[in-house]
Amino acid sequence: MIKGLAITPPVLGRISIGKIVEKNGKRLPEKDDQFTITSQIQNKDGWVKHPLDEQLRAKAPNQKLRSIPVRMIFNDPELNLRAEYTLFDRQTGRPVCVGNGETCQRLTQQGVEQLPCPSPDLCPLAQGGQCKPYGRLHVNLDDSDELGTFIFRTTGYNSIRTLAARLSYYHAASSCLLSCLPLQLTLRGKSTTQSYRTPVYYVDLTLRDGINLKDAIQMAQELDQQSKAAGFEQDALDYIARAGFNNAVFELQEDEGMQIAEEFYPEQIEQIEPSQQRSSQPQSNIHEALTLQQGLRQSVRSVT
Repeated sequence: MIKGLAITPPVLGRISIGKIVEKNGKRLPEKDDQFTITSQIQNKDGWVKHPLDEQLRAKAPNQKLRSIPVRMIFNDPELNLRAEYTLFDRQTGRPVCVGNGETCQRLTQQGVEQLPCPSPDLCPLAQGGQCKPYGRLHVNLDDSDELGTFIFRTTGYNSIRTLAARLSYYHAASSCLLSCLPLQLTLRGKSTTQSYRTPVYYVDLTLRDGINLKDAIQMAQELDQQSKAAGFEQDALDYIARAGFNNAVFELQEDEGMQIAEEFYPEQIEQIEPSQQRSSQPQSNIHEALTLQQGLRQSVRSVT
């Protein structure tokens, strides 16, 4: 395997809850109250919609796409949801510093160094709000390409915290059969004092409509048995994916960084929590969300 190049899941398209609009000659992010599924191609009007967007929207109430049936590719929650504090160079799109609240990989004049990560509130390099929690959720949408993914990118605290919790809970409750569960992305709204009582939207991960947890686990067990009988090795797939993510110092590529700079700077599509405002306290809740998966995963292993 070529070194220095992160081998990430093949991306077939994007899932977003916002869009880029042009105002006064500037391209700015605009919030939305529904999902949009796009291809990886842009034209003068923005991202070109994926055919699945129209198919799913036709079945949705009032053609508002607020839930998407999905399947996880991996059993390990941390392989499906990648989340770190990330500081981008907005001119080049390259990551400058990536950390988890404990340690970080930082690009310096001496090269890439591993340093302590005190979280954005206490980090001198992060002053000005340029370092944010950044999450990428990889999901599969249909059987036409069972190893291809659609990626949902977010700097939103609500989505990262909720997705991290759900993935860890479902992973534990299903005896590590996360990839076999019938799941869906669900758009939720909430109002906060900071949002002046207007709704802000974030992404949740739930069981598909009409399926309870007991039935979902039984379905997952049956699918797991069928896959093993056919010779499918989920553990081997997780192992290879983990090695691919770790094959480079920085997982993010330059083109992705430029997209993030456009979509999430200077404004965020998602509203952040009041507790995320600059203060003398670190963002402990964000850190808990980023480390929740690892802790629960270790607990499940100790039990099994």
